[in-house]
Amino acid sequence: MVESEYESMRAIYEILPDFVPKPISYGAYETVPNTHFFLCEFRDIVSDMPDPHILAESLAKMHQQSKSPTGKFGFHMSTYSGNLPQGTEWSDSWEDLFTRNLRIALDLEIKARGYDPEFDILIPIIFDKVIPRLLRPLESDGRSLKPSLVHGDLWYANSGIDGITGKPLIFDACCFYAHNEYEFGQWRPICNKFGEEYLQAYHHYVKKSDPEEDYEGRLDLYKLRFNTHVSALFPQNLTLREQVLGDMRDLIQRYA
Repeated sequence: MVESEYESMRAIYEILPDFVPKPISYGAYETVPNTHFFLCEFRDIVSDMPDPHILAESLAKMHQQSKSPTGKFGFHMSTYSGNLPQGTEWSDSWEDLFTRNLRIALDLEIKARGYDPEFDILIPIIFDKVIPRLLRPLESDGRSLKPSLVHGDLWYANSGIDGITGKPLIFDACCFYAHNEYEFGQWRPICNKFGEEYLQAYHHYVKKSDPEEDYEGRLDLYKLRFNTHVSALFPQNLTLREQVLGDMRDLIQRYA
């Protein structure tokens, strides 16, 4: 976990050193069993919401200026959101990587909470119908996607404002190279504070992917992935499973 955070923060820092605290090192304690550390520079962070346009400009630069070392989607190691791994093995196709990533999140969620009989109906339709319907057009009919470095868990509590410079900072990353719009699946859940003004500001710098008419559906599909992972992280919260089921029902009704 701490190695993956170090590698994630290092990947962002190499592109935009003012956007994250500088990562310094990670490792394991020599004399304390099963105790590990991630060390970065101290930044005095004010926990206010950053200005939409200033944050969006930096985020757009991170997405656009990043370059996958393999030209593929994924990351050179498994990264962790919370204490659970994400599926980040290299893939030529965004649809393929996202499919594997969501399956891992669902397996973790079911392991944490148990199986729901409704999954027998919902899960096959999500994978056989909804994902191809929404993601395949991004990489067909002459279209292509650039693998962009994403933070991977960019909700408002993983951002703030540098108390000295006044510029936005992000932290607690679990990066991989993905469709840049994947980042905004984490802006859809009701608990988030990155509202429509942040999306509008971002698209001032980066246009929506084609086909544009699928934009809302793609973000809701990405939201399903985030809600599934969060449900696995917090199995004691009974409402999170219902959110996952509701996301699936909604996507199936609209796209399958």
